[in-house]
Amino acid sequence: MRILGLDVGTKTVGVAMSDEMGWTAQGIETIRINEERNEFGFERIEELVKAYNVDSIVVGLPKNMNGTIGPRGEACQLFAERLRERLGLEVVLWDERLSTMAAERFLISADVSRKKRKQVIDKMAAVVILQGYLNSKQ
Repeated sequence: MRILGLDVGTKTVGVAMSDEMGWTAQGIETIRINEERNEFGFERIEELVKAYNVDSIVVGLPKNMNGTIGPRGEACQLFAERLRERLGLEVVLWDERLSTMAAERFLISADVSRKKRKQVIDKMAAVVILQGYLNSKQ
């Protein structure tokens, strides 16, 4: 049972994968997307789903601090729905408030340079999202 975790941004999608037991999340890659051209990385996500034999997908849902859903959250809901239709898998939306900040703090504490942090922040945010989901299941 593998679960794919996604942090969907405006320019990239951070990708994380669970281990086969569903206990830990590891960062896999960052997929470049272009919303204006309707390029959302679905082909690459489908490749990863097949390669890792993924059972379900967790998509981070960016809520406002008061719990409401704004334009970015609506875009993530649409992204999740399109994934569900395309792949026929369970797609769960997971509250991702502060996931990028948590990833940033982790990388700073690990003394990762600013340049390197910029390259991996979305992947790390996907790890934070997926690990939160996995922890809720245990």
